[in-house]
Amino acid sequence: MDLAGLLKSQFLCHLVFCYVFIASGLIINTVQLFTLLLWPINKQLFRKINCRLSYCISSQLVMLLEWWSGTECTIFTDPRAYPKYGKENAIVVLNHKFEIDFLCGWSLSERFGLLGGSKVLAKKELAYVPIIGWMWYFTEMVFCSRKWEQDRKTVATSLQHLRDYPEKYFFLIHCEGTRFTEKKHEISMQVARAKGLPHLKHHLLPRTKGFAITVRSLRNVVSAVYDCTLNFRNNENPTLLGVLNGKKYHADLYVRRIPLEDIPEDDDRCSAWLHKLYQEKDAFQEEYYRTGTFPETPMVPPRRPWTLVNWLFWASLVLYPFFQFLVSMIRSGSSLTLASFILVFFVASMGVRWMIGVTEIDKGSAYGNSDSKQKQND
Repeated sequence: MDLAGLLKSQFLCHLVFCYVFIASGLIINTVQLFTLLLWPINKQLFRKINCRLSYCISSQLVMLLEWWSGTECTIFTDPRAYPKYGKENAIVVLNHKFEIDFLCGWSLSERFGLLGGSKVLAKKELAYVPIIGWMWYFTEMVFCSRKWEQDRKTVATSLQHLRDYPEKYFFLIHCEGTRFTEKKHEISMQVARAKGLPHLKHHLLPRTKGFAITVRSLRNVVSAVYDCTLNFRNNENPTLLGVLNGKKYHADLYVRRIPLEDIPEDDDRCSAWLHKLYQEKDAFQEEYYRTGTFPETPMVPPRRPWTLVNWLFWASLVLYPFFQFLVSMIRSGSSLTLASFILVFFVASMGVRWMIGVTEIDKGSAYGNSDSKQKQND
């Protein structure tokens, strides 16, 4: 391991990232709270400000992926569609198999300049998570309970609010509903057989109602669906811990632009269209495992410097007073003060581990593990 690799693996470096993220995130959440005063006066100004504040938080994680770990992302796509990326609103359908696939989705948004305003269909529990969840609340993220009778109205209402959103955005949706595991896949394919649907080898059965209501609610506002299929070279198994340790991964992302007018408006036909889409995604994954590449032309969108600039700004803002406090505490020589510092250090280390654990596949949602849940109407 070279010197840079050794430095990146040190836990103290990880604590610095964690401290900057938490301290800056809480500051930004506080500022977002005060922006609520703008909502009744100028809603669009409120939205634009919160897009920038949101970028200050989410770009820190993208910075870890792109600048700290140096992970490379190659996009395989039609060169005729490429100039439209970042110039239009789009629904992004991404497979859900890797611990950092959400981060790759954010990286895609960042490279096309849409990270601040981009949305995701997320479970409502995430709205209560400090920093990220609170940030999402202020940027009008769409939350669901994963119970269709409850979501039918609330999700549609949230999506309707996005029709006059002043910023361009990607709306990310994981149609599989939960991250791929072998156990969930086995249960999902039991449901597929029961419903007479084709077998999928590399994906779970897509849950079509959330997709259909998204398409219906955003029609004439969103221009296209970007069908995105993600994989990693050389059978890499990327993790957030690996990114934090500075490990470099090599992501390949196949992106197909599908005009929204090509997607049926009728819910049943839209559901059939989505099932067909996932059969095609499965075939693309199978071809990738066989050949090591996706179809279409490989392109590498340049990484932008703003994620790094943003992190350096917040690091300089919150680290200086922290180190001043640390030096004064050590100079005091008080055993109680030192014991308090050790306790804070321990709690911080547990916090880092918890944040990493949230993304781990074996700590993921149990959604989809229950046979009875899977046999509910799609």
